[in-house]
Amino acid sequence: MGREAEPPPPQQLEENTVEQLVAVNPYNPDILPDLENYVNEQVSSRTYSLEANLCLLRFYQFEPDRMSVQIVARILIKALMAMPAPDFSLCLFLVPERVQMEEPFKTLIVLSHFLETGRFRQFWEDLAKNRHLVEAVPGFDQAMQSYAIHVLSLTYQKVQGRGQLIVIPPNEFNHPESKKNSAESIPLDHITRIFPILG
Repeated sequence: MGREAEPPPPQQLEENTVEQLVAVNPYNPDILPDLENYVNEQVSSRTYSLEANLCLLRFYQFEPDRMSVQIVARILIKALMAMPAPDFSLCLFLVPERVQMEEPFKTLIVLSHFLETGRFRQFWEDLAKNRHLVEAVPGFDQAMQSYAIHVLSLTYQKVQGRGQLIVIPPNEFNHPESKKNSAESIPLDHITRIFPILG
């Protein structure tokens, strides 16, 4: 007789259970507490599940009186941390406009705009004034720094910062090479046909 397989660790079991609940019946109101707990679990364990978070936001659309501002804010913060993926916009589309006009959502939208437009100095200045929004989410600063480095590496070869020159390794986006485009070249025999006409 073979040995029985060991049961998965409790954390993996919980993740699978929430993901399975979302897959089987995403609009079951009984899973609301599980989804909200899963958002808190994502924050504490530094994991992320866009599908589960979108499911919860859709559920809040059907049951707006049960919406938790803190949970929605955490979902949006986790979505910001996933940049350059469009997760923040996807999640924001599921948040009612009247709610978006309230704090902390207004501030998160402004921070997102600064990130998307590459205005990193303004992002960090605004974030410094609103640290309370992201203090409960570990890894936020590192995720934003990684995103900024990603954007800079796509755009620049060298960056001047605090009196020192930072050289970014060349990649396919920031290292232009002149390429001869064969579609723009005209064969010589076509040009010689024009010379008699020109006269």
